[in-house]
Amino acid sequence: MSDTKLVTRAGFYRASKVIGVKVETSRGEPVGKIEDLVLDPGEGRVAAAIIATGGFLGVGERLIAIPILALSVDAERGKFILDVDKEMLDHAPSFKKDEWPDLIDRVWTAEVYTYYGYPRYWP
Repeated sequence: MSDTKLVTRAGFYRASKVIGVKVETSRGEPVGKIEDLVLDPGEGRVAAAIIATGGFLGVGERLIAIPILALSVDAERGKFILDVDKEMLDHAPSFKKDEWPDLIDRVWTAEVYTYYGYPRYWP
């Protein structure tokens, strides 16, 4: 685990302390770790967390985008919780580290939000 100390009394986290934090399902199944965050400066939001999952030492790893609202904090255990099942994650839209989608493309972002059942936040 990273040197992140997630605390429930704080409502804000430094991005540098969130990168590397483990993510698991609400059933305790490991999902991966937060690899990056997608910022939407036009709307003043963090649009998504990018989670690295699968693979071994980066080989065979895939990246999945999760709407930031889909993650909850388990400060006691220093993890983020994603309330979806493993099968949904297995079929989630994904990409490789060297093949990022065009982040300007709202269609991609809308697909990610729709897949996880979240309404888009932009007009």
